[in-house]
Amino acid sequence: MAGPTRHELADLLGDVGLFSRCSRRERATVARHMETTTLAAGTPMVEEGEAGDALFVILEGAGSVRRNGVEVAAVGPGTWFGELALLDGAPRSATVVATDHTTVAVLGVRLFRTLLREFPEMTSAVLAGLASDLRRARDALEAATVGTS
Repeated sequence: MAGPTRHELADLLGDVGLFSRCSRRERATVARHMETTTLAAGTPMVEEGEAGDALFVILEGAGSVRRNGVEVAAVGPGTWFGELALLDGAPRSATVVATDHTTVAVLGVRLFRTLLREFPEMTSAVLAGLASDLRRARDALEAATVGTS
C-alpha cells in the first residue's frame, strides 16, 4: 500500500490536539517536514521511561501500547502519540511496539522547534490546540468523577 499523501497527512494532523487549531497551510507545512519510516512487527517505536523527542502518526499497520509490560491499548492508522514530547521531552509514559508491518510519520522535536521559529504565527495555534486538549481532559475527568460519587 502507498499510504497517505502529504495532503492526507496534513488532514490527519488536524486530529492531533497540538495541530488542531493550525490552518490547513500550517499543517501542510508540518506534514512536508515529517519523515516516514516503515517498521517490522516487534519493533519498538518508543520505550517507557525514555526521554520523549518526537511525535508519531501511524499511517499503516498496528501497534501495542504497554505500561509496565502490560498492554493497555491497541493502536492503528490515524493514531498519534508523543505530541507532548515536542513540548517538554519528559520520559515516555508507555512503550509502543509495532505489531504488524507498520508505517509511521515522525516529527522530531528539533524540527518542530525550527518550524515554530520560522512560522511564529503557528505558535499561538499550537498553544490553543493544547489548551483545547486540556479542557477536554478536564471535562472528561470531571464527568468521570461526578459519575462515581
